[in-house]
Amino acid sequence: MKKISLHLLTLLFIVVLAACGSDNTTEPENESATTDETLTIQALNWRFDQEEYVVPSGETTIELVNASGNHGIIIQEADSGEDVVLNRAGTTVASLEPGEYQIICSIPCGSGHTEMVASLVVT
Repeated sequence: MKKISLHLLTLLFIVVLAACGSDNTTEPENESATTDETLTIQALNWRFDQEEYVVPSGETTIELVNASGNHGIIIQEADSGEDVVLNRAGTTVASLEPGEYQIICSIPCGSGHTEMVASLVVT
């Protein structure tokens, strides 16, 4: 009788431990979590590597790479109504709202400087 009681007690203990370790709850995905996107803009002599860049809204890491020449950029009113400015090659983080914004070169880079324009579309 003692053996049966000991086995039942052991079995009960195992069941209790298994129930305590069980996690049957599922946490909903955090819809407010921000996705950190990275946008790389390459600046070449008198042009950008793309005429249009597309990123989702939210926190975005913007990286400027000077492939040729010396450039900086201004993304007009893209960060909650404020200009995003990168002087020379560098990286910044901005909170981008949906819309379309103009990217211009901020450092005079030669005869084609005024045509150095691209678009940023935030979805």
